[in-house]
Amino acid sequence: MPIASQGFPVAITFDLDAETMWTGGKPERAEMPITMSQGRYGPKVAMGRILDLLDREGIKATFFTPGAVIEAHPAVIEEMLKRGHELAHHSHTHPWLPKLSEAEEREEMEKGIAAIKKASGKAPAGYRSPHGEFGLATMGLIHEYGFGYSSNFFDDDSPYLHERDGKKTKLVELPYAWSLDDAPYFLFSAHHFGRVVQTPDAVLGVWKAEFDGLYAEDRMFMLVMHPQIIGRPSRMKMLERLIAYIRKHPNLWFARCDEIADALRPRL
Repeated sequence: MPIASQGFPVAITFDLDAETMWTGGKPERAEMPITMSQGRYGPKVAMGRILDLLDREGIKATFFTPGAVIEAHPAVIEEMLKRGHELAHHSHTHPWLPKLSEAEEREEMEKGIAAIKKASGKAPAGYRSPHGEFGLATMGLIHEYGFGYSSNFFDDDSPYLHERDGKKTKLVELPYAWSLDDAPYFLFSAHHFGRVVQTPDAVLGVWKAEFDGLYAEDRMFMLVMHPQIIGRPSRMKMLERLIAYIRKHPNLWFARCDEIADALRPRL
């Protein structure tokens, strides 16, 4: 039986970190104008390209966005919502959660929720942690604030229900992996000298191979990107080519994360 009655789930997701990618955990970078300009490229230039591509392809995506970014770039968020995409939780200031106290984590959670409610009129359905890690309080807060899904863990290729106190909950995990994240291949700055920036063709090959394996096993394809990274013209062409390749396969379902979680929850 296919994991989803609508077909093999394909989730195109973005972490819209903007400037918080650079200041989260290192607020002193706010005084570095070149570094901050890398973050600003996401909402200033890349989001237009991304939203237009998604429109052309008829795809609705999920944008995990820190509350501070929602507040700093309201016009971009309004346009994204107007086009039918999901606004999901990604902290408030993109901090390194393991360093925060429970009270500080709660503040990050509540401020992020408040920003999303103000922008979209409803609470977020999903949560993805900043920097790919939890603090000691994170999972408890996700349950406490009633999220429908998490997209954080690397321990599976298929969605599953989280357990708490030995019992399954209604919290759906939509796992991903670094191999399907654009940052390991393309992230570069004055703070990351020594890294090698990959060519779009090389990354496209990896992503196609990952899709082939997941599709053959009827798992799920979860792609994680950052507008300030993927939004360069050559990489947008790469994403367009990837979508065209995926569309050649039958029985596919491109959907927002909230739609996937809601559809799969009764079957997990």
